[in-house]
Amino acid sequence: MKQLLLVFFGGGIGSMLRYLISKYFNSYFQHFFLGTFLVNILGCLLIGIILGLSLKSNYLTQNQTLLLSTGFCGGFTTFSTFAFEKHSLLRAGELMHFSIYLIASIVVGVIAVALGLWLSKLL
Repeated sequence: MKQLLLVFFGGGIGSMLRYLISKYFNSYFQHFFLGTFLVNILGCLLIGIILGLSLKSNYLTQNQTLLLSTGFCGGFTTFSTFAFEKHSLLRAGELMHFSIYLIASIVVGVIAVALGLWLSKLL
């Protein structure tokens, strides 16, 4: 139960911060979501630091890592997890799996958004 609460609180804070940053910065460009881009890149940097510290040493406890990586970064952006997983595949030398997963995630993700928008019109 404690772990669920850590993810819940971290995710809530991350989601609120993502909303504020996106709302502020997305108004600057018409065809480029600067806020979303910044959140995604910052989330990638943060999850790299958090998981790097967690894996490198016992600098962070398991609960702190859960709060910050799964909770905060998960709420802040799922793109950070996506990028970390792709990096892990590259480090493992899994170039084919990396390529397939990367392309499929982007293509299927965009198709899923389009499908969801289409379905929402039917409801």
